[in-house]
Amino acid sequence: MKTVFSPRHLGHSNQLELVAGAIVPAFEKPSRAQYIHDRIIDVGLGPIIGPDEYDLSSASRVHRQDYLDFLPTVYPRWKEAGRDGTALPFTWPTRGLRGDVVPEFIDGALGYYSFDAGIGFVEGTWDAVKSSHDVALTAANLVKGGERTAYALCRPPGHHAGAGFMGGYCYINNAAVAAQWFLDQGASRIAILDVDYHHGNGTQEIFYRRKDVQVINFHADPMQEYPYFLGHADEKGEGEGEGFNLNYPMRWGTTWESWSAALEDGCRKLVDYGPDVVIVSLGVDTFEKDPISKFKLKTEDFPKIGERIRKLGLPTLFVQEGGYAVAEIGVNAVGVLQGFENA
Repeated sequence: MKTVFSPRHLGHSNQLELVAGAIVPAFEKPSRAQYIHDRIIDVGLGPIIGPDEYDLSSASRVHRQDYLDFLPTVYPRWKEAGRDGTALPFTWPTRGLRGDVVPEFIDGALGYYSFDAGIGFVEGTWDAVKSSHDVALTAANLVKGGERTAYALCRPPGHHAGAGFMGGYCYINNAAVAAQWFLDQGASRIAILDVDYHHGNGTQEIFYRRKDVQVINFHADPMQEYPYFLGHADEKGEGEGEGFNLNYPMRWGTTWESWSAALEDGCRKLVDYGPDVVIVSLGVDTFEKDPISKFKLKTEDFPKIGERIRKLGLPTLFVQEGGYAVAEIGVNAVGVLQGFENA
């Protein structure tokens, strides 16, 4: 299995976030990607290559153009306002407020284009975001070119980013962009399996009214867990997309037995859908020791995820999402990939 990886992710470093009433160093840190990178080498998974450069044409088909135009301007505008450190929003247009006008000043614009304060910008953030986008599309191109599978070691992750908003450490939705790219290249149907602990709210929002991308999420119940405001079982798509969005919310403390039963059901429905390509939003924050998650999957469970996905018998692109038990992220993420390869 080939891995695509860019060291440019290191530009997105030392950023802060607001969580649990405190401004703290972000849980989404560069060492996450480095541990995975090193584990790939240790186990001999396959070659690691750099990304090609891609324009944002497919991204502009899943994200609003004004949003994509905004992202590169954030830190320069933050500096122009006389600020140092991490650029973070602090006010949002909630119910009853105007959400149709973008404020001119950077504080208001940050709030308009976000839904939380976990999306800090530093000097190198945009370059890292763009490189993560390129990593995903380079890996997608490997699959289109005939590789059975490829792994996009993306950082920052992407599945919380919607058509016109960022949040949850996510700026461009790498999996959604890859899905659109496959369609632009001639695919008829794409399925996205999101196995991250947190609901892929951005991916759901992007494709909710479309039938050419099936979105299947296995995640913590939004009644208990972030991102709270999307991910319920009754959210099944609208219009042409009705029936093509599947959510499997699970309560805190979920173990492999319950989680794998949901995966099995989702895989059966994926087969019924008949996609040309499967994209796996690969989060491993379902791990029992993850510091911001409350599922109970163990290290030995992760290869079983890869084994089950391999049984689908379809071209498969893995796109890295979450996982914040940094010391174990390499073993767990690569465990999924090894399970796929060895099945």
